[in-house]
Amino acid sequence: MTIHPKTFRVAPGKRVNLNRWPTLVDPYCKSKKQYMELLHQHMEKLSSLQNLHYASNKYALLLIFQGMDAAGKDGAIRHVMSGVNPEGCEVFSFKQPSPEELEHDFLWRTTNRLPERGRIGIFNRSYYEEVLVVRVHPEILRSQGLPEELCDEKDIWEQRYHSIRDLEEHLHRNGTRIVKIFLHISREEQRKRFLERINEPDKNWKFSTSDIHERKYWKHYMSAYEGGFQATSTHHAPWYIVPADDKENARLIVSQIILDVLEGLKMAYPKTTAKRRLELEAIKKQLAK
Repeated sequence: MTIHPKTFRVAPGKRVNLNRWPTLVDPYCKSKKQYMELLHQHMEKLSSLQNLHYASNKYALLLIFQGMDAAGKDGAIRHVMSGVNPEGCEVFSFKQPSPEELEHDFLWRTTNRLPERGRIGIFNRSYYEEVLVVRVHPEILRSQGLPEELCDEKDIWEQRYHSIRDLEEHLHRNGTRIVKIFLHISREEQRKRFLERINEPDKNWKFSTSDIHERKYWKHYMSAYEGGFQATSTHHAPWYIVPADDKENARLIVSQIILDVLEGLKMAYPKTTAKRRLELEAIKKQLAK
């Protein structure tokens, strides 16, 4: 089966109901062997395109991964990006803001981690946490030290969406391409993965009692995600809602999305000038002696 990333892309301004978006689709591979072969092909292409991306030094690529706990963000990043050169790729995970970060605007800490031209930056969670977890738990908003008149929950979320759209449009105009991936897991599949983390000793470290606490707010999170997708999925920075109940399928979809974006860039290896060619020929003669 052919993977069509557009199937999972949120159209700009489209109203999103996550209950109507699948968390599971038919497998793209008939066996584990076939899956490994296809993933390896994707990784080889990605490695080649990343080398070209790094050498051409014209664009930056920002990959944003969001999802509920146990949706597979870490695994997707690890498997899909394992073949790329670490010199041209950085991963940042964003958790609870530090006291220093809270002294700045909500975009400050992530803006400091944006990728340079020629590089791939990966955000495991991102500035979108400020319109997700903070929206679900408004007490966090009240603890951020903002002026009282700026904490009106009737306006602040739309204001933050506006700031996010402005930032992403600015980055696009300056050569950063943004891909936003939501790993869409069902509540039942999350339950199974939590039990797996508890039952397998080598996965105990992945589980936190806070995970169970946040699970109580599932509907609130879904509503926050829906609002965020509708407000911030644009032509230049689209959201992709990737079915994540099947980890292998999800990784294939994610890797195809990234490949399509890189293949769509106008990249080329730097051309050698006539003067540089003469220099290289002279060196070549010296080495041949």
